[in-house]
Formats: sequence, C-alpha cells, structure tokens
Amino acid sequence: MKQTDFGVQMTSFFTMYLPTRRDLSDNTISSYRDTFKLLLSFSESVNGIPADKLKLKDFTEPFVSNFINWLAESRGNSAATQKQRLAAIHVFVNYLKTRVPDYLLEYQRILDIRVIMHRQPDVGHFTASQVESILAAPDVSDPYERRDMVLMSLMYDSAARVQEICDLTVKDLRLRKPYAVSITGKGDKTAVVPLMKETAEVVKKYLSDTKLDRPEKCDSPLFTNHRGEKLTRAGVTYILKKYCNKVRKSDPSFPKKVSPHMLRHSKAMHMLQAGIALSYIRDFLRHSHITTTQVYAKADVEMRRTIIEESAPKVVPDLPDWRNDASLMAMLNNIK
Repeated sequence: MKQTDFGVQMTSFFTMYLPTRRDLSDNTISSYRDTFKLLLSFSESVNGIPADKLKLKDFTEPFVSNFINWLAESRGNSAATQKQRLAAIHVFVNYLKTRVPDYLLEYQRILDIRVIMHRQPDVGHFTASQVESILAAPDVSDPYERRDMVLMSLMYDSAARVQEICDLTVKDLRLRKPYAVSITGKGDKTAVVPLMKETAEVVKKYLSDTKLDRPEKCDSPLFTNHRGEKLTRAGVTYILKKYCNKVRKSDPSFPKKVSPHMLRHSKAMHMLQAGIALSYIRDFLRHSHITTTQVYAKADVEMRRTIIEESAPKVVPDLPDWRNDASLMAMLNNIK
C-alpha cells in the first residue's frame, strides 16, 4: 500500500532523523513513538481518518489542539503528560519545516500551541517511617522478596528513576570504597552516585546469592524477573505497590496512590530536611537546572515539619543515620 505524505515523513522521522541526526536514546524515541501511536488512534477514533489515510494537509493546528484536549478529557492525562506529548509533536513539526515547506503557516500555528500548567502540587513522597516500613515489608527468606528489598533499597539510596534502575547491569556497581553506582539517565548522561556502606553490603550479598558476582556476569541485568529477563517499568511498579499494599493494612494513613518515583522524591525531601543545600541535591538527582529541584523546597510547610519530626529512614535493618555517613557527605560536597 502506498504511503501518504504524512506516513512517508513520519517513517523517515523515526528511522533516520531521531536516531541518526538527533542521536536520541532508545527510551526517548520510544516515548515519541507512543505519542504518535496515540495521535494515530485519535485520528481514526475521533476524526474518522485511518492511520494509512492521514495526510499532512490533515495535520493542522485544530487537529493537534483537539488531540491534546482528547488526552486530557478522554484519557485523563495530566498537564505534564500533555506537555510531553506536545513536545514530541513540536520536534516532528520542526523536522517537517525544511522538508515539506508547503504548510509552513500551519506548522507555525502548531508550534504556538501551549499546554497550561496549573500550580504544581506538593511533591508526593513517603515519610521516613513509611520508607522504613516499605523496606521492612519483604520476607528476605524468599529469594524474590530479597531481590525486591535490594531493588527498593537501591532505588531509594541512589534516587534512581524507574528506567534507570531497570537498565542497571552488574558492572555499574562499585562495591568497594568509595561505594557507588553508575547511573545512565536522560540523554544517555552517566553519573556516579554515592551509596551508603550498608546498601553496598546488601547489594554485594544479593550478587553472591544470585551468582551475579562471577566475572562473566558483569554485563547481566542487575534485576530480573521470574523468566530471567530484565525487569520492566511495569514490573518495578508492581513490586513497589505490592509492599505498599501490605504496609497499608497496618497503617491507614499510608498514601493510597503510590509510584516508584515517590522513592526518588522521598530521598530528595529527606536530604532537604537534613540540611543539604539545593545545589547538592540537584547534582545528586542529576537535574539539569536547579529550578527543577526547587519544587522540593516549595513543599508544604506542614509536610516538612512532619518529616523533621520523623527519624531518618533505614535502607536496611539496623542501618545507621545516613546523615552521619561522612563519606556520603564528602562525596556530595565535592560534586561539581
């Protein structure tokens, strides 16, 4: 079947432009792909134009605006998600401008579309005692639950994003002083993140138990599922929710809506309450700009008061206060 001009340009955009000219990561390209899968679904279900019939002349400002509204109203997407989808479309439109200039005026109208961001809500995070409860929930006598404890401990201690924790391999770990993990995040940027001694020790034991400490296993995924495959984002989300549901049975105040990213938020909030400067927290979280990190400083005053009253969370049983870990503090202070 002959492709439409939209199909031709979108194919070239994904197969040539994004991976070669822009050199984007697989994760970013996957995110863009999901945006256009949704857009084509919207085209067919709402506008009655099948994917193989969509043409550039149909790709107008009203079409894109209605798509963004559809994301919000029919799919319940947040403003942040709408903005992410729109950003992918804007990259595509900028790509089109020099290749098919026939619709330049319409392209400019699409580029003028903006998503209204409402006041950012308070950062969703766990209190110190709630983090302790989550990490104490797995039955460490069970191999898979022991894996879950190590996974969640490492996520909290390193403030890793979900995809970052899924992508970790054995060689990314440094389990001798200074303890650290190399995390490859957005834009394929790699950062060396310090770990507490206790975290390094439980990870080291996990490697020994799973025989991942053998030289030939250095490129193996750090965390795998029952089929021996690398854990996915959905798998990590399932694991966290499993133990949060367990904790909630004995703690009615426990958050009803949880996500793996809350462990990252929790680490940042606890660092802030420990007196760590925002500039150091920014570097620890691998943020490009401090304005992204400032959301933690804007957290509700009563929430911060509650966190201060709580004792610092333990990453593993009998873990000492991480604020007294001189090597971690020195590492943070030396981050440029």
